Amino acid sequence: MISILAPLVRGICIHAAKAPRIVITGQGPEPQNALTVDLDSAFKKDNSGAEIFHEEEAAKILNEAYAAWEFEITPSGAERSEAECAETVNKQPSSIVLKRGAKTLGIFWIDRDIDAARNRQKNGDDALLEERSGRKPGGEFFSPDLSAANRSCVVKNRVAVVTGGAQGFGEQISLGLAASGALVFIADLNLKGAEALAGKINDSLGRTAAIPVQADITSETSMEALFAFVAEQAGGLDLCICNAGVLQAGSVMEQKLESFKFTTEVNYVGYFITAKYASRILRLQHLTALQWKTDIIQINSKSGLEGSNKNGAYAGSKFGGLGLTASFALELVEYNIKVNSICPGNFFDGPLWADPEKGLFVQYLRAGKVSGARTVADVKAYYEDRVPMKRGCEGPDVMRAIYYVVEQKYETGQAVPVTGGQVMLH
Repeated sequence: MISILAPLVRGICIHAAKAPRIVITGQGPEPQNALTVDLDSAFKKDNSGAEIFHEEEAAKILNEAYAAWEFEITPSGAERSEAECAETVNKQPSSIVLKRGAKTLGIFWIDRDIDAARNRQKNGDDALLEERSGRKPGGEFFSPDLSAANRSCVVKNRVAVVTGGAQGFGEQISLGLAASGALVFIADLNLKGAEALAGKINDSLGRTAAIPVQADITSETSMEALFAFVAEQAGGLDLCICNAGVLQAGSVMEQKLESFKFTTEVNYVGYFITAKYASRILRLQHLTALQWKTDIIQINSKSGLEGSNKNGAYAGSKFGGLGLTASFALELVEYNIKVNSICPGNFFDGPLWADPEKGLFVQYLRAGKVSGARTVADVKAYYEDRVPMKRGCEGPDVMRAIYYVVEQKYETGQAVPVTGGQVMLH
């Protein structure tokens, strides 16, 4: 129940602040100054007598209760101070208590980041959250939307999930999002790797910016649990990066069916499962934050744009992923969820290519795939020379594309190439 209630509460807070908020669950005595909402009428029985929780009704009750609280807490013109008259003062409760009659369903503590929310809950600090914003330089002529300065700020304080986030592009994305101010859930089958990366991120930044969690994108049970955990820990979600993937190359005449199915299961079916459970959380949040835009971004590949010789399982799964992206985008736009794919070129410095024992550079050298190559460096140079920009795709290149997609308010269902010109638009 908490994983359903938390996104509704977070949506209310986002709607009021017009900015991301962290919502954590708490225990113990109810805060004295909390906004208390009774959701009893959202529980109804169907024709068989079974009790059902109506999410839309709960959202309506929450919206009405918050509007009434906001009306009471906001001072009238006569009561406002000179400072308040000069600035817009936004006040929010630090905690919201949801009840069903006399029974407490959940206590939710709110703040701008997870450490602040945890401190409020620990100290029982239920003072109002206040934000003051004066008139911005430039008057009304310049719209802030026209500036692309500090694009990385578009993810500040947002809650993000990165699947396959402990290595390769996933590691780079986790690092980039955390450095840009997001709270990142590093979801990976390799829990030790996720824990190690999260530890380094948090130690480096001096705050809780990353939370590790084990997840298998091919398992519905695992992914349902992942997003329930995210909702319970942070209140909801803003950005889901579907990055986890595998590559097992092979000729159509020789590749084993098991290998083909494994690649498809991870890259194609795994994307579907991830989007399925991410979108459920995002939809709940939307019920109380109608104008808030959220994102599901698949990390696809240039192979999803042009195919790949003797690598049909991988390319086919990536082509299929773009079909899912376009279809999900059409369906989920109703809930202000944007769905896009980013198609990077080869990450030559990542483990897939550069691993000294199993990497593609070593494999290609041993197989004599590159005529005249005598060292791994020769093989790498050959592949770099095939890229117009003369280098492989790197983490910052993908991060810039992610910032662009999140910042966009008018694009969904797109495949954004980041290939150094190796694959060009038609």
